Amino acid sequence: MCGIAGIFEFGRDARASSAALRQMCQVIAHRGPDDEGFYTDVAAGIGMRRLSIVDVAGGHQPMSNEDGTLWIVLNGEIYNHLALREPLIARGHRYATRSDTETVIHLYEEYGEDCVQHLRGMFAFAIWNRNTKTLFIARDRLGIKPLYYNLTAERLLFASEIKALLAHGSISPEFNRVALPEYLAFGYLSGAETFYNGVLKLMPGHTMKIGPDGRAEIRQYWDLNATQPHESRDERYYVQSYRELLEGAVNSHLMSDVPLGVFLSGGVDSSAVAALMSKLRREPVETFSVGYTEQTYSELPFARGVSNHIGSRHHEVLVSEQDFFSALPHLIWHEDEPITWPSSVSLYFVARLARARVTVVLTGEGADETLAGYARYAFTVKNAAFDRVYRGIVPGFLRQGLRDAIANSPLLGANLRRKLEHTFLGKDGNSWASFYFDNFFSAFGEGEQNELLNGEFAREDPPSAAYDHVLDYWNHSSGEMLQRLLYTDIKTYLVELLMKQDNMSMAASIESRVPFLDHMLVEFATRIPREVQIGGLAGKRILKKAVEDLLPHSILYRTKMGFPTPWSGWLAGPRLETIHELLLEARSLDRGYFRRDAIEELFEEHHTKHRDNYDRIWRLLNLELWHRVCLEGEAHDEVGETALKMVTTQ
Repeated sequence: MCGIAGIFEFGRDARASSAALRQMCQVIAHRGPDDEGFYTDVAAGIGMRRLSIVDVAGGHQPMSNEDGTLWIVLNGEIYNHLALREPLIARGHRYATRSDTETVIHLYEEYGEDCVQHLRGMFAFAIWNRNTKTLFIARDRLGIKPLYYNLTAERLLFASEIKALLAHGSISPEFNRVALPEYLAFGYLSGAETFYNGVLKLMPGHTMKIGPDGRAEIRQYWDLNATQPHESRDERYYVQSYRELLEGAVNSHLMSDVPLGVFLSGGVDSSAVAALMSKLRREPVETFSVGYTEQTYSELPFARGVSNHIGSRHHEVLVSEQDFFSALPHLIWHEDEPITWPSSVSLYFVARLARARVTVVLTGEGADETLAGYARYAFTVKNAAFDRVYRGIVPGFLRQGLRDAIANSPLLGANLRRKLEHTFLGKDGNSWASFYFDNFFSAFGEGEQNELLNGEFAREDPPSAAYDHVLDYWNHSSGEMLQRLLYTDIKTYLVELLMKQDNMSMAASIESRVPFLDHMLVEFATRIPREVQIGGLAGKRILKKAVEDLLPHSILYRTKMGFPTPWSGWLAGPRLETIHELLLEARSLDRGYFRRDAIEELFEEHHTKHRDNYDRIWRLLNLELWHRVCLEGEAHDEVGETALKMVTTQ
């Protein structure tokens, strides 16, 4: 695990600046505090910051092949590198280290760009070919490891974090205004665009090859095929097969020369990983949990129960309101973009706790999106069935009238309004963007953005653009509705979750691993038939049954809390007014994005409990803090002082 960066200058006399490369790596030193390394070859330079995990003594990067014609930097772990090693040695490749990174460069010698097809793991890597003066870059199938780039007529820059690209000095940090509608809806960007003009993501499952002429060839080498469910088999087959694949994935993810632990929430996913890890290692494992000083929102008792059951060495940290708001600007700097979910903050605190004892943690990320764990999947399947009947019976004008009444009637409280708005009565079944994405993801739907955005901005970047990328994935999917839902979320929502996981753990200099996202396990899980996958509104039936011998019924079948954050509770106190003041400062309004009266109305609705706007307020606050931290360079501890200070109620 590390942070990587690189420069490729185009033109006959172009030279890559070694000083700029060092600066790019220095700004991401938190990703690799153990070591650094650089290689330059006239027009190109690659560098890394290393968190030493496998072959601690011999795994220094950049690393070359036998004759020094190929050089590589890699961020991630290749879990099947030992299985690949012997066949490569048999074909004449000579190893100088025990590192998994060296296996990748020998695979590239053997198979060229198709080397990625042989890899099981999480990775973003770059290989420089001295002979052909070409650069080959690849990102893992599911987007577990990040890779950003800036490509102009003069040069290519790439790095594990956006701040490293900015450190080169050739890019001005400017807001990519076309990103605003999608951010207001989802809180993240699901396509290649980022919040910065000129900065793009290499998408999951893609490679890039670029030569000295600056022409880039981007190729997709993997896509999830969830189109057709497996041939119908009895439940026992799926349970047994999934258990075998999951246990194999967890076992492979234990590859390490440094201490490992588990992020343990007390839910099914992390508990299953912790239990399997205990079984495989046959010794107590280190488990780490986070909670809030507000006990209502804490899952710590559940995590303690799992720890007691598996006999782990358990550690906990509590996050207070003061801790949360003090850390927020700093973590926005680490994420480079507005933080999508408040849970990112607590993830950082548990990563910091773990770093004092281990260097690697396994997590339960990815089970919900691959095994239909969220209630929204079963709910949407049923909601769509009811909606087809409803639209066949009730005229359109009456359906619209009822939607308006649900949205605006003073007779409905915020909780009842929110519940009704999720059903086919409150959503337009003719619009999939409304029926699914607005229902479960969007803070500001298209209509709400029309009210919020200044007219000129709305004309420049219409709110309807918010759905373009995610609808591309939905329209590209096929098969039964459940498979289409899983495919779309894996390509969009999950990628953002993984970015959060990576940035918040690396902010604490710790590697997080996600065994549920072994690509072969994902390919199997997403094709399990719906009738086996879902029972009522509960998903993950296969996982629960697969680990019944390891965990008690009270853990496997308890009501899912979804790692709640006291954000909505904090907005019931004085904090609401201080955030209100921040968003109405002249500095904030002068950006010209939002109408003042719309912001006033949003806070008034929340204050009077007409509508619960906690997620909308979170979006606006994070966007403003991001502007101040990442674009304007304001010091983390000074940003938003009025809104982020601890408000006393004495």
